[in-house]
Parts: sequence; C-alpha cells; structure tokens
Amino acid sequence: MTTPSAPLTPEQQPAAPAPAKKGSAILKKVGGVLVAIVIALGVKFGLPYLTGDAPVHAKAGECVTVTGADNDPKVDTADCSSGKADLFKVVKVYDDTFDLDKCGQELSALAQQLESDKFVLCLEEVVKK
Repeated sequence: MTTPSAPLTPEQQPAAPAPAKKGSAILKKVGGVLVAIVIALGVKFGLPYLTGDAPVHAKAGECVTVTGADNDPKVDTADCSSGKADLFKVVKVYDDTFDLDKCGQELSALAQQLESDKFVLCLEEVVKK
C-alpha cells in the first residue's frame, strides 16, 4: 500500500491557465482578413506594373514599341528618335472603345485595356533614318 502524498501548499499549486482574451482573438481574425485583402489588391493592381505587363496608355505624339504576338502585344513607351524596331508614333487615341475602325485605313490600330479604362491607339510607323 502506498501512502498518499502531502497536500500542496499555495506556492506549489499548479498555475491556472490564463483566461483567453476575446478581444485579442477578434483583432487577430480581423487583422488576418485585412492582410489578405491588401495582398489580393496588391497582386491584382500592383503586380502588372511591377513586372511591366500593364498596358501603356500613351498620348498622341508619343512613341511606342509594339512587340509580341498579335493576340497579346506588349506595348512600351519609347523615345521617337531611338530608331528601335517596331517603333510607332501615336497619332490619335480613342477612349472608351475597342473599335479599331476609328483609325481608318492608313493607320494601324491597337486596342488596349488598363483596368476598367479601354482605348484604341492609332499608330503610324516611324521610319528609321
């Protein structure tokens, strides 16, 4: 037979678990949701700009280079005197449309969309000197 152990003194009592703070748990959940929203918005709106994949909304008089496939062209602004290949001068810009016929027969047309902004660039090829 074993003898029972002596009762614990107040200093030896096992520590009671700290009560959970409800406010702290709610703040963590809300903070997690906010972080997820910020990351999602950053990926949707910021990533194309950081990687250079965002469409260029050039103005009339500016020059652009157009490279890549016809169904997914990459447009970058460029110096008009750079002499780069595939260099075009923007003659006219039509906002709020994808109608390529607005540029007529003598100009090349390129439809672009930047977020909810859609537009057509009317382009004239820059001849190398």
